[in-house]
Amino acid sequence: MHVSKKYLLIATILGLVYSCSNSGSEKKEQPSASTGNESGAPSSAYDSVKGAGKFTHVTLNPALDQKLAEKGKAVYDIKCSGCHKLTGEKLVGPGWKGVTERRKPEWIMNFVTNTEEMLNKDAKAQAMLEICMVKMPNQNLSDEDARNVLEFMRKNDGVK
Repeated sequence: MHVSKKYLLIATILGLVYSCSNSGSEKKEQPSASTGNESGAPSSAYDSVKGAGKFTHVTLNPALDQKLAEKGKAVYDIKCSGCHKLTGEKLVGPGWKGVTERRKPEWIMNFVTNTEEMLNKDAKAQAMLEICMVKMPNQNLSDEDARNVLEFMRKNDGVK
């Protein structure tokens, strides 16, 4: 095996092990994603369109933010690619193609940062779980990571 392929394989395995662990990374607030309340605490009301969690209003620019998308791809490569394809094809979890057309930005960011509660409360998340039969582990994404992943998803869905 070529040396760089060995390192890539080792890095991928370590990334998957790290991403599936509950290593308790600190969460940072993302200034571009409003939480909808002054305290930043998750909202207790459930909204089936926006999901359960702190993100009640996410402002997206019509044009893709390439820097955020690049950072999101890095998060995807380490924490998401082991279970999600960029096509519509299911791997362990559902494929990502078209997700930003089917779900609101708030729902996506709430799901990736508040997975357990979303799986408990959201009918769409529960339907995905029935199909995939594997519960998505908490990836301990920061708010910034979640916003970056959202922008990468938008790029994957063709936003320019």
